[in-house]
Amino acid sequence: MKNLGRLFLIILFLYLLLGFTGYACAIDFKKKVLPNGLILINSENHNLPVVMVSLILKAGMINEPPEKAGLANLVSETLAEGTISRTSRQISEELDFIGASFDTETTEDYISIDLSVLKKDVERGFGILSDVLINPVFPEEEIKRKKEQIKGYLKKLEEEPSMIALKACKKEVFGEHPYGRMVIGEMETVNSIERDDILRFYREFFRPNNAILTIVGDISEKEIDEIVGRYFSKWDIDRKSLYDTLNVGKIIQSKDTANPEKKGKVIRLHKDITQANIIMGGIGISRDNPDYYALSVMNYIFGGGGFSSRLMKKIRDDMGLAYDIHSLFTPNKQLGMIRIGLQTRNEAVKTAIGEIYRQMEKMRNEYVTDTELSEAKSFLIGNFKRRLDTNRKIADFLSMVEFFNLGDDYLEKYPEYINSVTKDDILRVARKYLIPENFVTVIVANQKYLNID
Repeated sequence: MKNLGRLFLIILFLYLLLGFTGYACAIDFKKKVLPNGLILINSENHNLPVVMVSLILKAGMINEPPEKAGLANLVSETLAEGTISRTSRQISEELDFIGASFDTETTEDYISIDLSVLKKDVERGFGILSDVLINPVFPEEEIKRKKEQIKGYLKKLEEEPSMIALKACKKEVFGEHPYGRMVIGEMETVNSIERDDILRFYREFFRPNNAILTIVGDISEKEIDEIVGRYFSKWDIDRKSLYDTLNVGKIIQSKDTANPEKKGKVIRLHKDITQANIIMGGIGISRDNPDYYALSVMNYIFGGGGFSSRLMKKIRDDMGLAYDIHSLFTPNKQLGMIRIGLQTRNEAVKTAIGEIYRQMEKMRNEYVTDTELSEAKSFLIGNFKRRLDTNRKIADFLSMVEFFNLGDDYLEKYPEYINSVTKDDILRVARKYLIPENFVTVIVANQKYLNID
């Protein structure tokens, strides 16, 4: 009887565990398009009295002129620094008073605005968010202050070996494409940005029919309809405002493409350090590329799977050449990049790079093992569920699914996409994207100690 009782408890525990896992991965959400073109997504979760809001503007670094690199970032940085009715200090104090968090971020393809607020203060939170979004005034003194902060950060990055390597690698891989620039911009381009440039960018891209609003948490659909109607109905596509007096032109989204047949190149940059910083990069894929799932599995096996990856096992565990080595691919709206990064002793650079090339060739010429394939799929599917364990993660997920047009059934389809990847698929994408001679290698190191030609 005692054994039967223990067996019952085990079965009950597994049932609850499986049930919880399935529940954690199941997201009930609704989507609609409002009269002004704003896409509204909402998902109720009443476990905690918190509401998460994610607003995505479909404009980022890719929408700015090259001579004004850093413009999109500066727009998002100064967005909450004053409105028609609130000063920068008032906005900050109001947010602090209700314990809300407000963040903006600029990426290559979009600008995100995130608000986290307690349910009891959701009215005030949306009031601040809508005011910042619809009525910013971009004060000249705040623009100057932010520009100085950004330039200070840029100066600091000039001393970071890993950032020096990444910047040089992106520039070489993407060429004249906007993805070859840093989102934050350059010292001279940030200096050249004027208030009129910020207003121009805002007028062109901060429109409801160019945005996705996702609301997740302790708030009902009825409450959302009421609060969104109250605070965002004034956000019109062709609203008349003080910005109409600027008579400014339209910023055209870049349609340049990088050359996917980049020839391999080694860039050596001197810095008096004992550990060489190495980044190897090549052209990858856009997020809507069907190869995304096969590349996800391949990358996990090759260098993205931490201690389970081939690069880590060989270069760290077997050869002792690096504490950490990894590979990753970053798919964007238009193009992506595959890169490998590590730090190693200056004297070991040649050996480490040679072994990376050998591992590339092995991925290109041999099938992965059954164990590698199974472990990669299990991790990717399991990690996918863990990425949805908070309201913040759910809001970000739903926003990105919509932004990249992945489909409303993406949550259910993702495990199928990963499980359908075969050994032949992995070999095919490895041969297509892991071409050693097409990778750019950037070495930031004390060059006098390198044993390479």
